[in-house]
Amino acid sequence: MSAAPATGGRCFVYVLPCTWEDHCKIGFSRDPLSRLLQLHRRWYEFFDIDRAVLVETETVRDARDLELELRRPLAEHNAPPPLTVRREGAGHTEWFRGVAPQLAQAVDALVQRGHAVHAPLRDWLRPVLLARSDPLFAWTQAQLSPDELEGLAGPSPQQRMVRDTLDAYAALGIELEPLLPEEVWRWYRGSMGA
Repeated sequence: MSAAPATGGRCFVYVLPCTWEDHCKIGFSRDPLSRLLQLHRRWYEFFDIDRAVLVETETVRDARDLELELRRPLAEHNAPPPLTVRREGAGHTEWFRGVAPQLAQAVDALVQRGHAVHAPLRDWLRPVLLARSDPLFAWTQAQLSPDELEGLAGPSPQQRMVRDTLDAYAALGIELEPLLPEEVWRWYRGSMGA
């Protein structure tokens, strides 16, 4: 018999606007950074993290209720997820188009009601990503072969994955050089824009 999912403990409702249009995702997660990674490999470019918002709740139940409170008035604006979002994490009923003004008002009302709102999301994400940086040194060494690091192997899925991961740190203004082995830093610096 499997254990019931935990419903206590901190959870977050997120509003993630896309960078390129008034199209957003509303949902909840105990780990918003992992959720972003599930949605798009280059989440820091795909979503406008300077307009994105987290609302902190004390329980998963509170987050579910709050998510429904935000989504319910927007039902007529429900839209399919963008094609570039990973299908397995898309949450097909949680995407809305043309709702930025309504969501801004709803989030302002949550602030007035005393909810802990983290906006812009960049300010919340930066310390969380930095706190998860310790494994980067060994992880990047394990992912890239000497041939990949020296440019002797053509572009590989591993190189793309490592570049996408490191670009997230760069996008949030986290200095990478002290977090990486010298050869990985040299490769990354040379691969920027590749």
